[in-house]
Order: sequence, then C-alpha cells, then structure tokens
Amino acid sequence: MNRETEDLLLIVEDDASLAARLAQGLREAGYACRLAESIRDAETILQEELPALVLLDMGLPDGDGGDLLATIRTRYAELPIIITTARSSISDRVGGLESGADDYLVKPYAFEELLARIRIQLRHLERVQLQRTVGDLKIDLPSRTATRGKQVLDLTPREFDLLAYLASLRGEVATRDMIQREVWNVRSAMASMENVLDVHVSRLRQKLQADGAAPLLHTIRGVGLVLKESE
Repeated sequence: MNRETEDLLLIVEDDASLAARLAQGLREAGYACRLAESIRDAETILQEELPALVLLDMGLPDGDGGDLLATIRTRYAELPIIITTARSSISDRVGGLESGADDYLVKPYAFEELLARIRIQLRHLERVQLQRTVGDLKIDLPSRTATRGKQVLDLTPREFDLLAYLASLRGEVATRDMIQREVWNVRSAMASMENVLDVHVSRLRQKLQADGAAPLLHTIRGVGLVLKESE
C-alpha cells in the first residue's frame, strides 16, 4: 500500500461532537485528521487521500461499520484500523478483530490510551512496509529491489510498483480498477489502460518465472490478479 500522506488519520464517527474533540486532541498530538460521519463519506475520503490509520465507529447512519471494515481490508490490506465503539461484549470484540481490525477500543476510553494504541499501530506499519515476502520472493521497499531465491529481478519502476502493490494485498485478489487506481493513479476506466496493464503483467510474469520458477502471479478470470504461492 502506498501512503499518500504521512500521519493522516481518518476518523469515522457519527457523533459530531465526539469526533471534533477527538480530532482536536489528535491534532495537538501532531496528527492530521479528516472526519467522516458515514460509510459513504469515508469511502469518498479514501478515494481522495489514503490515510495512515482509520479510527472506525461501528454504529453509522448508513450501515454497520463492519461493512466498511470489509471494504477497506479488500482494497487496502495493510491500512491499520482501530475500532472505537460502545459495543463491549466479548463476541463483538472477537468478531471485530477476526473481521480484520488491528485493535478494538471500547467507549468511553482514555484519550492517552487511544494515542498509545495509534502509535503502536503506526510503528508496526512502518516495520511491515519495509519488506514484503511471498514464497521465495522478497521485495525490499526502501531499495526498490526484488529477489526470487538468489536472483535479483530486473524490474522497471512500474513493474516494481505493480509487484509491491500486489504483495501488499497478502493473497487477496486485485481487480483491474484497483490496480489502475493504486499503481497508475487512474481514477476512471480507460481503454488504453487495458493494453498497458496487460503488457506489464505479461512482462512481470515472465521475470517472476524465469528459469522455470513456480508461478506466483495468477490471473483470476473475470476478477483480477493475485500474487501468491501456487496451491
């Protein structure tokens, strides 16, 4: 996942007063904040600007926060999500974490505890983003290099971006629209992009499978692409 803004927090909370107080405290702690009162507002913001972390309330006016959680996990696998909710039962907590949340905090909570949990998630994200591994494929983001076994892959900048993005999804399928948006920053359908994507995928697949290496890049017909070891 490419983060477009450092330390930007998305607060998804329908209680406007609470959201404003929370945003004020986080800004004083050095974070930028954007507020969303609904699932629709949050999805619009995510398309405009990718945050470093999401604070997610579960009871929203246009649906359950769990629906937004699922959407985020599909599109942005590494984006940290902390659920902040009044739902306090063990089943709610377990359900939230098993659905993909990175942390779960029950209201009312101490602001200092929330701040500590945010910092933990952001530190973890920084460590995760340094290197990604899929089978014997290792992708080093700071140096923008990829190796398969002991062989360094000769990738173009765009091929590396494509590979790194697919690896960030951790075995989840990326649709063509997702790839065009996240790798090429193309927001609307373009016929020319179909050919461009096909060419890059073909070249990347050839480089990944050089010398008879097992396939890692798979096409899911009618859906998209996935980077994972063959089953």
